[in-house]
Amino acid sequence: MFKQLSFVAILLVLFFASCEDKETSSKKGGTLSPEALKAQQKEDSIKRARDSIFELRKQELARKDKQTMIEKNDMFPIVQEELIPTLTQYGKNNQETRVRIKTKFGNIEVQLYRDTPLHRANFIMLVKNQYFNNTFFHRVAPGFVIQGGNADNQITASSRGDVGNYLIPSEFEAGHKHTYGSFSAAKYSEQNVSKASSPFEFFIVMDKNGTPHLNNDHTVYGKVIRGMDVAEKIAQVKTGDSEWPIDNVEMDIEILN
Repeated sequence: MFKQLSFVAILLVLFFASCEDKETSSKKGGTLSPEALKAQQKEDSIKRARDSIFELRKQELARKDKQTMIEKNDMFPIVQEELIPTLTQYGKNNQETRVRIKTKFGNIEVQLYRDTPLHRANFIMLVKNQYFNNTFFHRVAPGFVIQGGNADNQITASSRGDVGNYLIPSEFEAGHKHTYGSFSAAKYSEQNVSKASSPFEFFIVMDKNGTPHLNNDHTVYGKVIRGMDVAEKIAQVKTGDSEWPIDNVEMDIEILN
């Protein structure tokens, strides 16, 4: 607390000193010589840079003092050995099946399937703990899929670590196929013979003929019921070589019912 107060005090001193300097300069009046003007401009530039640095530092300290919902929740981290009973119980206590993905292009509404209970419970859990609200649609492959749930920021990396290092067992027995608009789980391809799902990333099928080669390889656990026109807009954004959009497509996800 003392360090924080000291830091604020330093900021206030520097702020008022800066204001006083500017006021004094204006009171002097008169026309400055080219050399004096250049020196004054250099001094003003240094002051602006200093003020900017202290403002960024102040914002950084404010972020450190603010805990995410995931950090505040005692259920995290979840370990692999306790995953199935944890998600099973969470699913019983949280019965919601409809969510809305909000983007700058519009909204996408998704119906989650009850017969993929582990995937549904995991997704609802992450939505309620605001994991996705710091992530993007980070992969765009036109005519194939748009994929979300990742981001190149520190809060996403930290949140993943806080949630836990686990994979969701596949739920292929439900029999859902990768048709246009299907909502499916991404997975890690390496050392994953069981085809277990990533808990953090999902994709929407954009091929109007479907992607049958993904059946029994990724778990489909929902369906877009409104907003495929929005998904199509996202599918047209410009990307780099890695299929990551040049301009981030940020998202917020909320529970409907």
